[in-house]
Amino acid sequence: MGGDRDENLACGQFRDARRCHAGPGHPDEDRRGAFDHGGWVVPYLDDEWAAFAAAGIAEGDALLFGRITYEKMVAYWPHQPPDDPIAATMNRFIKYVASTTLDHVSWQNTELIKNDVVTEVAKLKEQPGKNITVLGSGNLLQTLMRNDLIDEYALLLCPLILGSGKHLFEDGGPKGPLTLVDSKATGTGALILTYQPTLQSRRARSANAASSHTTM
Repeated sequence: MGGDRDENLACGQFRDARRCHAGPGHPDEDRRGAFDHGGWVVPYLDDEWAAFAAAGIAEGDALLFGRITYEKMVAYWPHQPPDDPIAATMNRFIKYVASTTLDHVSWQNTELIKNDVVTEVAKLKEQPGKNITVLGSGNLLQTLMRNDLIDEYALLLCPLILGSGKHLFEDGGPKGPLTLVDSKATGTGALILTYQPTLQSRRARSANAASSHTTM
């Protein structure tokens, strides 16, 4: 999916059957709202998911984070052994951090987006290159979705119901049909689902986003 063309913005997310995507990887990853189910996705991360995730990363050359996700990433990946292939990729990729509170970023190859993230991300997508991947960054994702900037959703749907936690697709968020472009069941009972917004839904959301900017 690379080459001389505009970049796509793809997001990779974990979620339970109830849409929760909070704190998937570690018990203390995200305890906001008294969420105490952190680490719930770990039992579902098998070799099939690892292969899918690796292929998705290989289709990109840049990462986009919100502040909270960036701070967790920068505390871990730069300190891993240089022969760790995932760490080498994460450190090599260009990284963009959307934050109004950070004044500087220390991770190599990282740029800070402080103002008008919608305009700046739209500009990034116009540049030639491979995909830009959004990891985590739930608050940033809401802004990107409301402004029709997501081109693809890669979801690991896990067979459990947590009963609480922050939703990926929030109530009152943008609505519209998605096209299923790939699906795969893993050995753990999870589903790997890849969706893209339909052209009709993208046009409608783009019109709504433009209208909201006009009336601000």
